[in-house]
Amino acid sequence: MLKILLTNDDGYDAVGLKALIKALTPIAKVMVVAPAKNKSACGHSLTLDKPLRLISIDDEYYKIDDATPTDCIYLSLGHLFKNGYRPDLVISGINIGANMGEDITYSGTASAAMEAVIHGVPAIAISQVCKDMCRSIVVDWDFELACKVILDLIARIKNGSFPLAERKFLNVNIPPLKIKDCKGVKITKAGYREYGNDAHRHTNPRGEEYYWIGLHPLRWKPSLDSSCDFEAIKNGYVSISPIMLDMTSHSDIKNLENWLEK
Repeated sequence: MLKILLTNDDGYDAVGLKALIKALTPIAKVMVVAPAKNKSACGHSLTLDKPLRLISIDDEYYKIDDATPTDCIYLSLGHLFKNGYRPDLVISGINIGANMGEDITYSGTASAAMEAVIHGVPAIAISQVCKDMCRSIVVDWDFELACKVILDLIARIKNGSFPLAERKFLNVNIPPLKIKDCKGVKITKAGYREYGNDAHRHTNPRGEEYYWIGLHPLRWKPSLDSSCDFEAIKNGYVSISPIMLDMTSHSDIKNLENWLEK
């Protein structure tokens, strides 16, 4: 039976994670190691300034006090999976909200998948794109389409091999649709998100300023061939993007050498 390690960045009791556990338990040996609280947008960060406590919630179900998703994978592979016993696959999600374009670099969900492939374990990050600031998803969304996509991917992995080379992972985004309304799956590239600044300034009763960073609208730069993740989601498709950790701009190496020689 396939051994799958689950984590997320929404916290150990998030509805998306619980939906994934329910879908995968009948077909795989599942272990969960997730942050004790929401760590959205924490990026690929390790906690180095304080100790971390691994807390057992149930059989093969753990939370780590104040940990990031990267911490969860790092500690799982180094401590829980000992003596050569390792998961066959890491799945991070189901995240509440999109992780497309440059948001991948902010994402705790995607970063858990990054950490897994650094350690040589194949990984998938999966996110549920929202409407209405995700309010309806938290209340009554069944994640039926997201679970179907994950089960289809796992069936392909079990029947062959993971489709990507080392240090690459699958980034999956699910449109806010039911199965019957989804048009299919598109293999996409990461798009270019157009960012704003949505910081809100407030003043406490002592007259001291503080800020909340808000959520700006999901806008993006259209691609020339309409092949990016944002466009697939807008058109009613599941987006699957192959993501690699090598962030070198290979096409610029020669130009940079020539520039330095001038």
